Amino acid sequence: MNFRNVIFILGWVLNMEAVLMVPSMVTGLIYQERAVTALLWSALLCLAIGIPMSRIRRKNTHFRIREGFVAVALCWIAISVMGGLPFLFSGTFTNPVDALFETMSGFTTTGASVLTDVEVVPRCIIFWRSFTHWIGGMGVLVFLLSLFRMTGGSHINLMKAESPGPSVGRLLPTIQSTAKVLYIIYFGMTVLMVVLLLLGRMPLFDALTISFGTAGTGGFGIKNDSLGSYTVYQQVVVTVFMLLFGVNFNVYFFMLARKWKNAFRCEELWWYLGIVAVSILTIGWNIRGMFDNLGQAMQQSAFQVASIITTTGYATTDFNLWPETSRSMLVLLMFVGACAGSTGGGMKVSRLVILLKTVKKELSQFLHPGRVAKIRMDGKVVEHETIRSINVFMVAYLLIFSLSVLALSFDGTDMITNFTAVAATFNNIGPGLEQAGPATNFAMFSNVSKLVMTFDMLAGRLEIFPVLLLFVRDTWRKF
Repeated sequence: MNFRNVIFILGWVLNMEAVLMVPSMVTGLIYQERAVTALLWSALLCLAIGIPMSRIRRKNTHFRIREGFVAVALCWIAISVMGGLPFLFSGTFTNPVDALFETMSGFTTTGASVLTDVEVVPRCIIFWRSFTHWIGGMGVLVFLLSLFRMTGGSHINLMKAESPGPSVGRLLPTIQSTAKVLYIIYFGMTVLMVVLLLLGRMPLFDALTISFGTAGTGGFGIKNDSLGSYTVYQQVVVTVFMLLFGVNFNVYFFMLARKWKNAFRCEELWWYLGIVAVSILTIGWNIRGMFDNLGQAMQQSAFQVASIITTTGYATTDFNLWPETSRSMLVLLMFVGACAGSTGGGMKVSRLVILLKTVKKELSQFLHPGRVAKIRMDGKVVEHETIRSINVFMVAYLLIFSLSVLALSFDGTDMITNFTAVAATFNNIGPGLEQAGPATNFAMFSNVSKLVMTFDMLAGRLEIFPVLLLFVRDTWRKF
């Protein structure tokens, strides 16, 4: 383990976090809020720790897989711990566990909250809370790689550890250029959404914070009813952009490069759109009796399906009161998730498609043992290494999920609450069902349960392996 490389990256991430607190401080100055000092002291602490760490001398700047995964996991823990300081210093929370839970939920774009009344919180703190979604959506290390040319190392290993999906590769010759083009697309789509919301007469503060949550597929609401009090136009804009941010960003890159065949040959995209369409129609028809007309039912269905499958977690209504068929479909969508290479969470559509094709291949070989069958995605053969990695991921996923549900059961809450609370945090969604539904929050859980779900949020965002490597002894050996 090259500890100097890890410390160097940690230092730069903390420095960057301090700079990223500046827009929230400006918000505090605009609204003349005393809580701006909480952000200032937090930023100064980040710099006090980060500057010495980022100045450490490194003999070997090469990043192996091990350093990449460990650096990413530790960076996410560090920014969540330091990012929770404004909540504590401003008095928003007095419990450090609550502050950590809220910030981890923000950076991992989960959107699960322990705030009982978000509307009384200072606006600069609310801005920071929502901005953590935007920062974490594309990834803090991807942002760092887009700004700095870090020569001498295999920095694809940093991107692999942070970017969601079965496989990650370069779109352009260098990692810096790849990271930069991803962030340009991300920023451009966010700005476009802000403009469209402003055209719908949404206040600028609301447009910014809601766009941050949508872009990062996070879902922190700035009102107690989430997005329930906004107009139909504003809800439709959010619906469309939730779905857009759930698409693999490679598709947008190919479209900008006018490589239309590559863009629309993406098999995962068509599966994603098909699942969304079937879910909207089924749920919309199932809940038609709960709304004034079928059109309104379909609009509400579309919003909630988009919110859940992209793991955003916004709500316009209490879907916990919907019929069992609709609730069951939403729970299933929690596990499906968005596309690989998007800002969404969950298992990812491509991973599930490959698993289905693996089952089909095995059934075929039972009937025809001599046949050599290959699994293909987008016309390309899926490597055995990718299939093996997906199988291991599923085993680890089920093990962590089961143990987490068991841990929450000691709080005495019901099975549906525990199951969907873990599903909502592990898949980075936000709301679950029953006591963890969209009309409530996670404040009623014990500190131990909150820490379990905090771990789940981090493991879900980093797709398990970078976090589990922290607990492997060989990870820390110097060889």
